Amino acid sequence: MNAVAARRVWSVVTHVLLLLGVAVSIFPFYWMFVMASRTTQDIFKFPPELLPGTHLLENFGKVFDSVNLLGSTANTIFVAVVTTVLVLFFDSIAAFAFAKFEFPAKNVLFVVLLVTFMIPSQLSTVPSFVIMANFGWVGSFQALIVPGAVNAFGIFLLRQYAQGAVSSELLDAARIDGCNFWRQYWHVAVPLLRPALAFLGIFTFINAWNDYFWPLVVLIDPGRQTLQVALSQLNGLYNTDYSMVMAGTLLAVIPLIIVFFLGARQFLADLAAGAVKQ
Repeated sequence: MNAVAARRVWSVVTHVLLLLGVAVSIFPFYWMFVMASRTTQDIFKFPPELLPGTHLLENFGKVFDSVNLLGSTANTIFVAVVTTVLVLFFDSIAAFAFAKFEFPAKNVLFVVLLVTFMIPSQLSTVPSFVIMANFGWVGSFQALIVPGAVNAFGIFLLRQYAQGAVSSELLDAARIDGCNFWRQYWHVAVPLLRPALAFLGIFTFINAWNDYFWPLVVLIDPGRQTLQVALSQLNGLYNTDYSMVMAGTLLAVIPLIIVFFLGARQFLADLAAGAVKQ
């Protein structure tokens, strides 16, 4: 077999493996759709039903009758969007400072930041609740948004990206033109950090959207509950309508898929543009 034939065979094998990987990744979403469109009895059949059923709208109706889906979705969108915007703003500023500026105790502060990154978030539940209670924020959206407005992972990610993407020569030229810190940040750093910001935005939005434990602890007003807390109420005490649960889960996943594709498109476009420039 010559080199050209070997490359063709390897290309075919690679594409087949990639298609299998895509199929394996997509199948759980398809299976969720199938279960949401059938009855609970159909879900437990063996062999399983692999084609969608005719009960999707009926199961959607059960979800809307059982929980305040629209209200909890609106609450979750508000919390997730505000949290994402604050994380992108504060994390990018901190990362830009850590990457391109010198200030006292810079390395010590960065080590402390990494240490906080390694501590499980569950360990801070009780101290965080006490702080929120002292502020009078228990039961309010501030208790969800403010503690998550900055995170160590985002600062670390953007700092590592900024070290290579943001040129010191560009910053020197900006200083010569009279740009202060904020103009350097907004006009030089932010455009160059867009791929990393797009990834961090997707990551933060999904985490805020899927957060269950902290909203369950800190939100005491049923009218302010988030989507994940509302969906947990679909589980019955003795009997659970699993087709209805899957229908609710499907409704909760659709916005995440939309956000992922919108953010991933920007992320990939910026990376491609950067590769062409280089």
